Parts: sequence; structure tokens; C-alpha cells
Amino acid sequence: MKRLLIALLACLLWMPIAAFAKAPVALFYMMETQKSIASFEAHVDKIDVLVPTWYGVDENGLVSGAPDAYVLKIAKAHKLPVMPIISAGGDRAKFHALLTNETAKKAMIGSMIEQAKLHGFSGFQFDFENIAWTDRDALTLLTKQTYEALHKHGLQLSMAVVPNAPGYAGRGAFGKWMWEYWRGAYDLKELAKVLDLVCLMTYDQHTRWTTPGPVAGMPWVMEHLEYAMKVVPKEKLSLGIGLYGYHWFAGNPVSADGKENSNISAEYIDADASFPLAKQFGATMQWDPVEHESWFYFYRDQMREWVFLPDARAFRDRYDVAKQYGLQGFCAWVLGAEDPKIWDELPDAVR
Repeated sequence: MKRLLIALLACLLWMPIAAFAKAPVALFYMMETQKSIASFEAHVDKIDVLVPTWYGVDENGLVSGAPDAYVLKIAKAHKLPVMPIISAGGDRAKFHALLTNETAKKAMIGSMIEQAKLHGFSGFQFDFENIAWTDRDALTLLTKQTYEALHKHGLQLSMAVVPNAPGYAGRGAFGKWMWEYWRGAYDLKELAKVLDLVCLMTYDQHTRWTTPGPVAGMPWVMEHLEYAMKVVPKEKLSLGIGLYGYHWFAGNPVSADGKENSNISAEYIDADASFPLAKQFGATMQWDPVEHESWFYFYRDQMREWVFLPDARAFRDRYDVAKQYGLQGFCAWVLGAEDPKIWDELPDAVR
């Protein structure tokens, strides 16, 4: 027995440190759709933090929304921390009004604390997007004020941020637009000081606003991650993983007023639609070894249509990045959109 224990100890000493490393924290977003809720229910034991889209705030600081009682009951039964999103709906002007109104900000913060205590939330996540870059400092101040107030009550604050490497607008018109209204408002260095967690939204590289391309190509993901890691401690950094795809196609060139215009269209497409679509049209699913993402194309009415989708293989590669870089975890948008095989990559949650 003594020899067996010595041999076992020796093996443990020689095992790589990574073997003992804690798995990345699995944060999943949940929408108020039936398939999103169904995915949550089916996989609750592999989720570490649930972030549902339950709350909004207007320009006067009025917080509206409420938890789904069924979801909350399941979460509590499984001792799953719930940290709802609070959003401003993407209205730049109204959000600017909130940022510049101290009374409104206090009202918002007070309501957040009230709701968290009432429903047993672990805290809240800010999801403020489509913000003018000129509101950068005001956004940081609101975050600081909220963080300090929530911490007094034992609550946490996280934030979903649009990735903003290389830290400036760039040359082209699209890059300027992205910086002006999407990337430029997030002062990652200062925000990291007043947040418990930064969820880096490393998805939507290509969107309905762009030409076809990967939802989150790996070189693009790594550029943004490495930029963020310069100013955000890795123990506060969560890597965004998109679970949805995009489908690009030629839309109707005739608008409602009868005028004709170019209409290159795109829409979200989840795994429950993208895989059947490929099968329907006999498309060959292809893997891009550079972008680490799957894609396919097919023809309809003699026109080529494109689909890019982060399947289970793409998920695994990004999950491995979170592990290799020692990040706090990953934040995945959104439950119900995923390739079902992603769940095979995840361990059971430790409560």
C-alpha cells in the first residue's frame, strides 16, 4: 500500500498543471423565446452563469422587466447564479440622456438593487450598445457608480463590450462608423477597474451590414482578445462565443415605394435551420482552417446564397482558447441557437 501511494504521488507531481486547472466559467445568454428556454432547461447542469434578457432601462432611469418565474425556479433548484442583462434598447439619444442625468442614474441603480434582492440575482450585466464614442467617459462613470453601489449590497456587475482593437477608427468609412457608434465608447482599461467581469463580444465580425464572411474568424477573435488582455486582467475576462450563424442572399430590389435599389440581405440563422438548409439544397459543409468556422453555399433561383456558422468544432476551438489563455471563462450568445454537439465539449457545472 505504501509503495502504491508513493507511485500515485509521483504520477500526480509529474502531471501538467493544466490537468488541475479549473474549467472556464460557462456563461450562457438566454432570450425569452421558447427554444432558448428549452435549451436552458435541457442543459442547466452544464451552465455556470445564466444571463437572461429580462430588463430594460429608459432615458429617465425607469427599469422595466421581470424574471421568467419558470426559469428562475429551475435556476434556484440547481443553485445556478442568475445575472440578468439590463439594456437601453440601442437608442443612442435616449441613452445619452440617461448618462447625463444623475437623478435618472440613481433611479436605475436603485431599481437594480431592489430587483436583485427581490429575486435573488447574483448581480446584473450591462448590455449597452450603439453608443456614441463621445459618451465614452460618461459610460465609464455610470459603470463605476453602479459597481460601487451594487458591491455595497454584495452584488456583482458585469458588462458585454464590443471588441475594439486596434484602439482607433481605422481608414475606411465602415471602420469609422464602427468606432463612432459601436467600438469607441468602451474604455476597456478603465472599465476593467469597475467591473467584476468583462464579456468580450468576439462575434459579429461579419453581419447583416457587411459582405458574407465568418461570424467570428479566429484571426479576428485573437486580435481582439490579445488587445483586450493588455488592459483587462484575465481573471476578469470572458471570451465571447457566437452560437448562431448568418445567411446572406439577394433580397427584393423593389422597395415599398416602388423604387429599385441594391438589396443584398442577410439574416440570423440558428443550427436548427442551417443544417437542414444545407441538406435541402445538397450543399457541402466546408471547414475554413484559417477562420476556424464552417460555411456552405448553394444556389436558389440561379443566385448563390451563403451561410457561415460556428458549429461544435468552431465552439471547441474557441473554448480551447479560453482554457489555454487562462481566461475567467466564455460568454456564449445565445441558448437555442447552438449546434447540439457543443454540449459534449463541456463538463458538468460545479456548484
